[in-house]
Amino acid sequence: MYYLLKLFPEITIKSRSVRRQMTRCLVGNIRNVLRPLGETIDVQGGWDALKVLMPADAEPDWYREIQETLCDIPGVHEVQCVEEVPFVSFEDTTVRLLPVWRDAIAGRTFRITVKRRGVHDFTSEQLERHLGRALLDAAPDARVRLKDPDVDVRVDVVEGRLRMVRQRWPGLGGYPLGLQGQALTLISGGYDSPVAAWKMMRRGIKTHFLFFELGGAGHEAAVREVAHHLWHRYSRSHRVKFIAVPFEGVVAELQRSIPDGLIGVTLKRMMVRAASRIATRARIPMLVTGDAIAQVSSQSLTNLVLMDEASDVPILRPLIAEDKQTIIDTARQIGTATYAEGMPEVCGAVSQRPNTQARHDKVIAAEENFDFSVLDDAVQRAVLTRSDQLLEQAQTAAPELEVITDLRTAVNGSDVSVIDIRPPAEREAAPLSLSQVECLEIPFFELQSRAEALPDDRRYLLYCAQGVMSRMQAMHLHDRGLTHFGVYRDG
Repeated sequence: MYYLLKLFPEITIKSRSVRRQMTRCLVGNIRNVLRPLGETIDVQGGWDALKVLMPADAEPDWYREIQETLCDIPGVHEVQCVEEVPFVSFEDTTVRLLPVWRDAIAGRTFRITVKRRGVHDFTSEQLERHLGRALLDAAPDARVRLKDPDVDVRVDVVEGRLRMVRQRWPGLGGYPLGLQGQALTLISGGYDSPVAAWKMMRRGIKTHFLFFELGGAGHEAAVREVAHHLWHRYSRSHRVKFIAVPFEGVVAELQRSIPDGLIGVTLKRMMVRAASRIATRARIPMLVTGDAIAQVSSQSLTNLVLMDEASDVPILRPLIAEDKQTIIDTARQIGTATYAEGMPEVCGAVSQRPNTQARHDKVIAAEENFDFSVLDDAVQRAVLTRSDQLLEQAQTAAPELEVITDLRTAVNGSDVSVIDIRPPAEREAAPLSLSQVECLEIPFFELQSRAEALPDDRRYLLYCAQGVMSRMQAMHLHDRGLTHFGVYRDG
């Protein structure tokens, strides 16, 4: 037995030269993916299908692993497990077919599909009728249905060879990876950006990953796992880059210098600026984001235009018109939804009153107060990791944070202080009134520089309205060894 790989239909309608180029690329990709699984696996090219030949001593579990791997390679439309023997007669074909399909069609509808290539003294329809009659006799409760049957039994006669398809699985489709160039995907680990990256991989684009670190080492470790999953399952024929940019300082500078309503769109502009520089430096010609129109405040058409303006390279948005539920369903299909369910949404907590229709002149004026040396420093401190080394650092566990929802449960309340890290305007609009413990007011953008000066014989619980920024800050402080910081969530 061997595997027969059917080409994605869009490949088969290309010109002869393009089709040949795509097929050669696909053969090379398959060999790259299968090489670690065994040097004795042979991949053979073809005009309309490829063959993957297994060694004679292959174990059943090996077949299963190979089949699952082949189904996730871009460019493969269908994976077929095929038995090929010399064609002898109708009767010999029937003897070989019945044990494979008798139980599979029991109580179900089926059809026989015969395709021939070469000169024979019978027609495809004659062999279909003969095999169909034999299967009905062997499974009396089955029924023939020529349109949309439950089971399609495929038999090919190629010259003097009989090719029987024992099992079929849908492939990933799309184009061979690497044939359409490369892109840099801004990935956060939520539902959207991994799906956007996967869509680009499926269309043959070698996809690198860019992560902006806002949620501490635990957040980065989780995103590394998402990126590794996407690379290992769908694109490991090529080695790609994972680039992490420390962006906490940029967020702190935004909180200090930008009006609250413009922080969200300005943060995205800063990310795009940084991504554009990194892509240009790495000679990657385009960026990819998971933006979808109107899904969040920064993704209005007005704000998306403002983001495009900040980039020197094109920004592709494969999800731009997708519904959220469709994106979530795709994330489940490709295996990234489980990562997204536990991922913090940091960007949405940076601004409390985001402007969905930010004015260009106001954004430009606001950015004049921003210290761009902070952004320059973040880009310079970007860390690159090869895709095959992602899990070596992804094992970093998120720190165990103390989270208090009822201050009465805090032991020895006299040695506990709550730090309100909200910006001054937000504190004034909704003051935090606590009688049980001391309450300090240190804005988010000042805490990192002031934390070490606070006495380490007290416990400090950080507070913000949504709990995301306080958790993020506490995790950063833990990374620096300041483990006496926790989080206070108001009941």
